[in-house]
Amino acid sequence: MNICDIACNFTSDRFASDLDEVINRALKKNVKNFALLCSELKEINKILEIKDSYPSNIFYTYGIHPHNANTFDSNSIPLLNNLISDRRPNAIGEIGLDYFRNHSSQEEQIFAFEEQIKIALDNGLPIYLHQRDAHDDFINLLKKYKNDIKKGVVHCFTGTKNQLDEYLNMDLYIGLTGWICDERRNKELRESIKSIPIDRLMIETDSPYLIPRNLPSKPKNNRNEPMYITHIADEIAKLMNVDKNKLIEKTYNNSIRFFT
Repeated sequence: MNICDIACNFTSDRFASDLDEVINRALKKNVKNFALLCSELKEINKILEIKDSYPSNIFYTYGIHPHNANTFDSNSIPLLNNLISDRRPNAIGEIGLDYFRNHSSQEEQIFAFEEQIKIALDNGLPIYLHQRDAHDDFINLLKKYKNDIKKGVVHCFTGTKNQLDEYLNMDLYIGLTGWICDERRNKELRESIKSIPIDRLMIETDSPYLIPRNLPSKPKNNRNEPMYITHIADEIAKLMNVDKNKLIEKTYNNSIRFFT
């Protein structure tokens, strides 16, 4: 059965020497599609180079991550629109708010987030979302555009049941990572995901980050790879009490519907 990993940070230096091998290992595990994420505009040339090497396998985004919001200003708006016109991505992202690290100020993050929402809406593109320790500002800004947002996914969801309900009430998709595999720190999360309708769920590795804690055999470099998404799917299926094959089929179809 085909699988889609909706979060691959293939521009990371940790993939610089063996990306082809990483992708081929995943393909052998039936991971047919990969969503290649953008965190700053200077990554776009590399993203397109990878896309052109695997044209039938790669979805890709354009966007400025909240960590890099301090690089986004009024000049970034026409630049991003021109990039979209030149070569249209599958979504705008990874955009949102991250008050855990605050690499950019909260004001810079809110400005970049809202302007990129508007760019996505103006171009008819889905929004690919990141939120950490910023739920109230995040959801309030999304609600401002609720009637216009057609497709959005909250990537790497690790929040509470109440937060989950608010996202689902906005008809957003929910992305789950290998974070779900740590039973020590994620009791509420592991319980709350049972409330996710399977037609709103997608799965992801967020590779090279968030390697599953309970992976039977971890690599020496502790690097996460898309081939491990089958392990994540198995854990989610057990927690949600659904058949693993059904989960893989549904999440794959959801992913294709989202990105196309």
